[in-house]
Amino acid sequence: MSERWPLKLWVVRHGESAGNVARDAAHAAGLQHIDISTRDVDVPLSSLGRRQSRALGGWFAALAREARPDVVLSSPYFRAQSTAKIIGETSGFAESCSGIVVDERLREREFGILDRLTRLGIEQRYPGLAETRQSVGKFYYRPPAGESWCDVILRLRSVIDTLSLHYGGKRVLIVAHQVVVLCMRYLIENMDEKMILDIDAEGDVANCAVTEYVFDRTRNDGSLVLTKYNFVAPLEREGAPVTSTPDANVAAR
Repeated sequence: MSERWPLKLWVVRHGESAGNVARDAAHAAGLQHIDISTRDVDVPLSSLGRRQSRALGGWFAALAREARPDVVLSSPYFRAQSTAKIIGETSGFAESCSGIVVDERLREREFGILDRLTRLGIEQRYPGLAETRQSVGKFYYRPPAGESWCDVILRLRSVIDTLSLHYGGKRVLIVAHQVVVLCMRYLIENMDEKMILDIDAEGDVANCAVTEYVFDRTRNDGSLVLTKYNFVAPLEREGAPVTSTPDANVAAR
């Protein structure tokens, strides 16, 4: 009988990006707008983000060859694909897997007209939207032309189906974004709104942090069990600074 779920699943946030750096600069200067010229999908890693990715690749390289990922799924965003590529090249598992599978369902949450605005910018340019978001709550609030957390969860439900249907018995690495990491936890662990927002309130998902699940055959008909969350020891071991700034378009988390 074939396995229903991957033997192991890692969900990793991309390394620090130029968008993270620009967001920090905008907030420090008290600006309304985050200054970055490229489309969000094209934002590259920063030099630190590349260093973080290599550090995480070193952690995977230390695993036995038969314990490394054999399937890699990535958001189509350049910063996520770059992270996945660097991890694969550094760890050596790029030689044993069939390449990076780019999946648009793993993309960053879309913020519509609030894209690239700081919290101050939203409050000053769209005070009505700021008030609506406050009353509706971040889980359900959908900015004009953007997505709510629920919208992200809706597209990720089919990703969970893909994992079950096509990657049973495999070791799967997903490289994506902070909201994807959190929403995958929501789905895999059968959470509700309060549970996932409590986790989110504890702190941001760090760049190149690892969330890890292991398949446990002893639980009912078998299930994925969380073994690591926001795990940054691989970065600390290599002396790579840990960062957790939301991306440039994530203004009003």
